[in-house]
Amino acid sequence: QVQLVESGGGLVQPGGSLRLSCAASGTIFRIYAISLYGMSWYRQAPGKQREFVAAISSGGRTNYADFVKGRFTISRDNAKNTVSLQMNSLKAEDTAVYYCNIERGTEYWGQGTQVTVSS
Repeated sequence: QVQLVESGGGLVQPGGSLRLSCAASGTIFRIYAISLYGMSWYRQAPGKQREFVAAISSGGRTNYADFVKGRFTISRDNAKNTVSLQMNSLKAEDTAVYYCNIERGTEYWGQGTQVTVSS
């Protein structure tokens, strides 16, 4: 059993910043350390499909969607079983529910956290 709990969402003005965090827990991590998992963030805006935002591999390599490059930074803390997403220079089009994902053959998803960018 794996649980992913996102936090840090909220309402922010255009140009502002938010930091999302995702905490992973579960007995499986006694067998397979979190460091072995790829970790990523996705988002889903109203009426749209879920889309990839950013990922960080087990080796620390990062990958970003073009629309967040230079604005968002993904990081992980294996000691705390967390993955974070620092979001700067937020735009109205970044409004969405943001989901945490971890993967090692099998994918696990969090319940999502709402990010609203509006003046």
